[in-house]
Amino acid sequence: MSVCVACNKPLEVEIEPDEEEEYETGASSSSKAPAAALETYPDDVQLTCGCHFHWDCLLSAYEIASCPNCSKNITTTSSGTEQVLCTLTNEGGIQENLDILPLLTEESYLKAFPGDRKARAFLEFCREGDYKAVIDMLLDDNVDEDDEDEDEEGDVEMGSTDGPAKEVGIDRMLRYQDPIGDMQSGLHAAVQAQSRELAWLLLLLASNLPLLEFPTQVFQEAESLGIMRGLTEDKVDIRSLRDANGKSAEDIAKEIGGVWVGWTGNERLAI
Repeated sequence: MSVCVACNKPLEVEIEPDEEEEYETGASSSSKAPAAALETYPDDVQLTCGCHFHWDCLLSAYEIASCPNCSKNITTTSSGTEQVLCTLTNEGGIQENLDILPLLTEESYLKAFPGDRKARAFLEFCREGDYKAVIDMLLDDNVDEDDEDEDEEGDVEMGSTDGPAKEVGIDRMLRYQDPIGDMQSGLHAAVQAQSRELAWLLLLLASNLPLLEFPTQVFQEAESLGIMRGLTEDKVDIRSLRDANGKSAEDIAKEIGGVWVGWTGNERLAI
């Protein structure tokens, strides 16, 4: 078997089985079956230069444009777009000519700026239009200390309307712009995902759009979740953010049309 050029170990990985598989069928609730053995799967990233890596080993050693082992150029260009192609073999099978440059770029960025991991996860949920996941992040009590320090001056207020609102360090997350993704904001992403529900939520929490402009059901939903708008006058209005192409969320909405008909031209998505 070939080995990883970085750690010189076989190109495989051991993974713990799912928890439900750790119990024998029909076993009593008071007795556990012996711990299940680790399952072994292939873990092989073969670059175009011929070098093989474990995925984690490649992430740890990755250098832009060149193989971290032999220093050969591993980038190619297709239709003007740079790629890093590989043959990936894992538990899902074999994938040939897979472009892993976006993943490598993402991981390299997070290695340099680990404090942005939560904000990037939030933005990815916005891109997917995953309203529930965004809500879960906003309600997450486990705020990183770094986020608390950065956002201690005026955070979005969140908490039950029956008691004192709790300040959560999410101000920066709400207004984060992706430096490796055309400076897209969460509102840009929500518009592209055609999620009006998510757009309303972001406007409620991170814009100065007058509260009278919001439908009653938006307030009812926010109240049921324990979410309230904090002070926004001294903060960047999310509607003013522009991507690397100089486009606001409203500009993108105009291009998409459809669900955004009636949203543009009235300062709902732009100021």
